[in-house]
Amino acid sequence: MERTLPEGHGPVRYGPPAPEPGLPVLPELAAVLAASAGRAHTEPVGGSPALLDAAAGYMRRRGMPAERSQLAAAPGAAPLLCALIAATGGDVLLPRPCTAWWAPQVRLLGRQAFHVPTPPECGGVPDPYALLETVRRVRAEGGDPRLLVLSVADDPTATVPPPEVLHETVEAALREGLHIVSDETWRDTLHHPEETVLIGPAEMAPRHVTVLADLAGAFLPPDWPAAVARFPATGEGAALRARALDVLTVLGSSVAAPVAAAAAYALGEPAEVTDRLTAAVRLHARVAEAVHRSVLAAGALGRAPVAGRHLYVDFAPLGDALAERGVTDAMELEDHLTERFGMPVPGGHRFGDGLGALRARISVAPLLGTDTEQRLAALTAPDPLELPHVERALTALAGALDDLRADARRTEPPR
Repeated sequence: MERTLPEGHGPVRYGPPAPEPGLPVLPELAAVLAASAGRAHTEPVGGSPALLDAAAGYMRRRGMPAERSQLAAAPGAAPLLCALIAATGGDVLLPRPCTAWWAPQVRLLGRQAFHVPTPPECGGVPDPYALLETVRRVRAEGGDPRLLVLSVADDPTATVPPPEVLHETVEAALREGLHIVSDETWRDTLHHPEETVLIGPAEMAPRHVTVLADLAGAFLPPDWPAAVARFPATGEGAALRARALDVLTVLGSSVAAPVAAAAAYALGEPAEVTDRLTAAVRLHARVAEAVHRSVLAAGALGRAPVAGRHLYVDFAPLGDALAERGVTDAMELEDHLTERFGMPVPGGHRFGDGLGALRARISVAPLLGTDTEQRLAALTAPDPLELPHVERALTALAGALDDLRADARRTEPPR
């Protein structure tokens, strides 16, 4: 990740990618892709019947009835969200912080993106009262808010909103006539699914919610781009899907045939795919929890990660120590931590947080090993934290955090 330029505080081309798994491609997926590489035909815009039927089955197994006519696929979540924003029109409301690539999609289309603070309990969804106030203010100033984008398993905060909080936010959005896009990319990466209740807004208000899922979250490698969307089973939902497909057609945005074959295979959830996902989630959870303990021990703050392969850290309690090192904002924090940790650590300004907030996202993938052998060892180990290479990586990270804590103690005034 290249250094952010001061002007604009984060050009799009330098933005952080989604957290990667840090694991080799599942051999069975690679075989499906390779077997389809000789196909000469072009996938239809919006997805082939085979891919859409597989996506429908995936949605149904998660409590969201779906038919082929409600679904669309695209080469990644970004073009799919872009098509949805273009098809909906108007301004867009986003939680603060939020996924790094959401706001650039809005700006690309010449629309306004308005960030709404998240509640204390979680990230991913706006506080319902702040949402109502933001909509009122935007309309009073001549804006036209029509769309709310949220996430029930969040990047960057790695949290899941309690159902009651999500319900209040959904009710507030519907009261103001907003359509909801629910990004559920990370819903299959819950660290402890038996302890975490995840209910999506489409289960609360199926007529007013479009569900978006990037398959790179749980099923495919990041450089095999494929994403699916489920539209409401209503006349308005059908019209929205048709307009989104028009946009995708103009963009020439169709899933590559070999990737579509791999996506359909993965969405069918055969045993080898689900076994790999279970093992990967267990690994990411174990390492993320270790990083979280080191973060808290150093005096920084951050909610315990419950999904994904990352965590979001607030370094404000170490602000004086960081200032002694010339770190006074999120851009400088990004540079400092990236150098100290030896891996990309994007600052909170990339996720819609204020530049003055000393927050950053830490991904666990770089801690799993530097080659295929080490990463596979981490995946299959009874306790990956006991592997020498993982232990060394975590110790180095904890040491860098402890240095900040030591500096903070030196800067504390005498009692």
